[in-house]
Amino acid sequence: MNLISIQSHVVYGHVGNSAAVFPLQRMGVEVWPIHTVQFSNHTGYGQWQGRVFDAGLIRDLVAGLETRGVLGECDGVLSGYIGSPEIGAAILDAVATVKRANPSARYCCDPVIGDVGKGAFVREGVAEFMRDRAVAAADIVTPNHFELDFLTGRASRTLDQARAAVKTLHARGPRAVLVTSLAVDDTPADAVDLLACDETGEFRLRTPKLAVAANGAGDAIAAMFCAHYLRSGQIAEALSRAASTMFGVLAKTAEAGAPEIQPVLAQDEIVNPTRVFAAERLS
Repeated sequence: MNLISIQSHVVYGHVGNSAAVFPLQRMGVEVWPIHTVQFSNHTGYGQWQGRVFDAGLIRDLVAGLETRGVLGECDGVLSGYIGSPEIGAAILDAVATVKRANPSARYCCDPVIGDVGKGAFVREGVAEFMRDRAVAAADIVTPNHFELDFLTGRASRTLDQARAAVKTLHARGPRAVLVTSLAVDDTPADAVDLLACDETGEFRLRTPKLAVAANGAGDAIAAMFCAHYLRSGQIAEALSRAASTMFGVLAKTAEAGAPEIQPVLAQDEIVNPTRVFAAERLS
């Protein structure tokens, strides 16, 4: 499998492509990374160096791949954090170019906007771009709970409300939806829920909550879910595999006391997770 991953990149730590590329490669996926930004480290540290790349660079790189005649071998495009709406438009152009070359290719959009307790942390216009344009273009979307509520314009306080919000996203175009970090009224305080849905059904998966708040977990699980779903076509299997791996990586990260996920340290968890969680069918 070949995937283009268009995301942010940091030199130190693991977010964006720095969180997605290695796990995908460890799974045996050939990744063609395109960086939307390159920073010294995650901006959450308060100080960083680097720059946001312009939309023209993304178009140039995709054009170069098109000239090589390799886009017909590309099975999908994965996108995450974008620095501006203009970069988002370039990503959608890239998706269209790939799909012309390979109509069976799929687009997985991780609509990075913000998080519960933090609010939105993207630049002006990015959240609206995700809501108004990116979701409709995507085959797979992977919002967290905060992003699900923003994209659908409703608060999901119960599981039924979250399921209704997912149906709203489906109606806009995406075939598959994964909701991460879901916390509704029946989610235990010591657990984390995930919700995944496509035309075959709705599935919930619950894992214990670990004492870790590491950067990059959302980027990594979105990438792994995308790859597993494209490989198997089975949403419950993709949910189980991605969540089990992410739990294993986070457990190793917690043991190390690291502020960033540790995919290299925990690489065996990527292919053979110590603990496997099964998805529960809801419908």
